[in-house]
Amino acid sequence: MKLLDLHKDVAAFLEKPQGLRIGNDRVETSKLLDVIDPSFDTQAAQVSLGTAANIDDAVSAARAALSGPWGTMTAHDRGQLLWKLADAIEDRKQIFGELDAIDNGKPMHVARDVDAVYSARHFRYFAGWPSKIEGRTIPVSSPDKMNFTKVEPVGVCGLITPWNYPTLMVAWKLAPALAAGNTIVLKPAEQTPLSALYLADLALEVGFPPGVLNVVPGFGSDAGAALAGHAGVDKVGFTGSTETGRRIVEGSVGNLKKVSLELGGKAANILFADADLDKAIAGSFWALFGNNGQSCTAGARLFVHRSIKEQVVERLAEMANALSVGPGMDASPHDLGPVISRPQMDKVLGYIEAGRAEGAEVVAGGAQRGEDGYFVAPTVMQSVTDDMTIAREEIFGPVLCILDFDDENEVIARANDTDFGLAAGGWTQDLARALRLADKLQAGTLWLNTWGDTDAASPFGGMKQSGYGREMGAEAISLYSQTKSIWLG
Repeated sequence: MKLLDLHKDVAAFLEKPQGLRIGNDRVETSKLLDVIDPSFDTQAAQVSLGTAANIDDAVSAARAALSGPWGTMTAHDRGQLLWKLADAIEDRKQIFGELDAIDNGKPMHVARDVDAVYSARHFRYFAGWPSKIEGRTIPVSSPDKMNFTKVEPVGVCGLITPWNYPTLMVAWKLAPALAAGNTIVLKPAEQTPLSALYLADLALEVGFPPGVLNVVPGFGSDAGAALAGHAGVDKVGFTGSTETGRRIVEGSVGNLKKVSLELGGKAANILFADADLDKAIAGSFWALFGNNGQSCTAGARLFVHRSIKEQVVERLAEMANALSVGPGMDASPHDLGPVISRPQMDKVLGYIEAGRAEGAEVVAGGAQRGEDGYFVAPTVMQSVTDDMTIAREEIFGPVLCILDFDDENEVIARANDTDFGLAAGGWTQDLARALRLADKLQAGTLWLNTWGDTDAASPFGGMKQSGYGREMGAEAISLYSQTKSIWLG
């Protein structure tokens, strides 16, 4: 194994502990947060550990920026800054790729060519929005009165992002929040703070005023809770587990701040007998194993029609066994990297054992791979039933659960029998059936004869306990803005 040489800017960035970004300053704290490379179970870097006190300072910096040059900046100039930031991200995609490969473990070429590139596209899309945010003149019934509306930023937004897509999830939230004119306090996941801190430096470099983007890495129980409950924060946007989402809502009640949540999932993916099998099997495979199964939209419950189950299982097992798994910074690119941490690896392996104990059969993988790092062999399990733990709970790892079915109405009911509603989909060449699935499946995003597509222009979010609010598209602007009604007599 030969590792890639670090880009000189990445090497310099990792050479010494990075402080918090608050306003124009790098703020060092008395405690450091170890950043672990999950490919090797070794310390890759250190950053300052933010606390509730640092959140308070960051909120003050964001509030000052809101009433300062950022608050008076024209829509055109805001859009220009967003476009410049998009260009800077794409120009430095190698740096973002390496940072995400180091603290997340995902293959560097994926982090560089997918996550970083799509982050830049996200900022470019929202760079066009500031000049499109407009109110209305309303023909009211009161004589000699005029009524019109203004759409304004919410204010200071607290953004809390997960570790599975360190750069991309920041872009998803940050771009529309900035386009709407807000200022930001960002708490990235404690496991993956590197690219967020680098992005904050980049924002200053391209011309964002100090205090518009503040970044405070820290633990959810301290910095995260302080951000959710802070009286100076007007809106919280969160992506993460449903359990943590509930705590975010509880923390928001003090000042009744706006909240949007993108939470867990247990997506049902239905493979009908009339599907284009080559396309459906490949799509269903990557629906789960993309990003190593560490995605809220992973097609974790694959329902396969009984008549084709045997051949589908055989091909999926062959594909899983053929996957290359290795370090994110390996010079020979791999299909998958490690899971994020030792606790997550132990959790995933525990789910596999629970499945075995409840009667599921492992047909590929099923164990830790290697002794260094947090690698789980890509796992396919069949003979899974709806009541098994692995069919009910979100595993968030490379474990594909296969269930069989006989009838369309039956499988739709079973697909909807979950607390989650983030994503779902199916594979069929029957257009009428595809439209019935679109109508009956209960999820915020449905993929039919495809899986995993997203676009900055298309709304994304969940139903049921997968959260509320829609990121991306015009709906995302509404998450980060508020309407004022004005009467003139």
